[in-house]
Amino acid sequence: MTDPERGATAAHAHTGAWVTQVLRERISAGELLPGTKLAEQALAESLAVSRNTLREAFTVLAGESIVERVPNRGVFVASPHAEDIREVYRIRRMLEPAALLWGELGEETVAGLHAVVDRALAARDAGDVRGMADANQHVHGTIVALSGSETLRTVMDQTLARMRLVFHGMAAAPDFHARYAERNRVLVGLLESGCREDAAEAMRDYLDTAERELLDWLGHEDEPKSGSGAAQGIR
Repeated sequence: MTDPERGATAAHAHTGAWVTQVLRERISAGELLPGTKLAEQALAESLAVSRNTLREAFTVLAGESIVERVPNRGVFVASPHAEDIREVYRIRRMLEPAALLWGELGEETVAGLHAVVDRALAARDAGDVRGMADANQHVHGTIVALSGSETLRTVMDQTLARMRLVFHGMAAAPDFHARYAERNRVLVGLLESGCREDAAEAMRDYLDTAERELLDWLGHEDEPKSGSGAAQGIR
């Protein structure tokens, strides 16, 4: 899709889907952080869309757990809770090992994965936490794209956007991304060598370990599994 920040095509501009993508990308990029209130009038004016169109986008993003509506307060960028993290990793366990086992793999794709892993490792060496996180996310999106399914790619895009919300809370823990950049290098090596079952098993361990670490870091283990963070005053 055309970058909405650099001029969308006439077919997409000013539609609910276009606005949804703009907001999703801004949230993923860290321009709108967890807990940020999305001011309806200001956003509608800045995007040159009607408030009804903006509300359509809010409805879609709420369904993706990227924003949350708080009665009598407005719409906020979601602040992930324990159950949100667990749900993200449930989705990833179903998608990523399966893509490693059965996805269509070509030399160009492998070369692309190596390039992204190299970018993550270079960002690690430069102390660029955001660059490292971006590259790591790209690796996992590319793995699911091996399925050849646009539906699964869309699900993964939505899931990675939710992961971004979690990662915004990990800014003070650069070692988290550094360790997984190295694990991604190993995963791509297994895939390239044809060890698909080993790669899938390594991915399962990867996801289990990352989930535990995130829950531990964010201190969510004992948090209630339902309810709005904003409504409970967690912000």
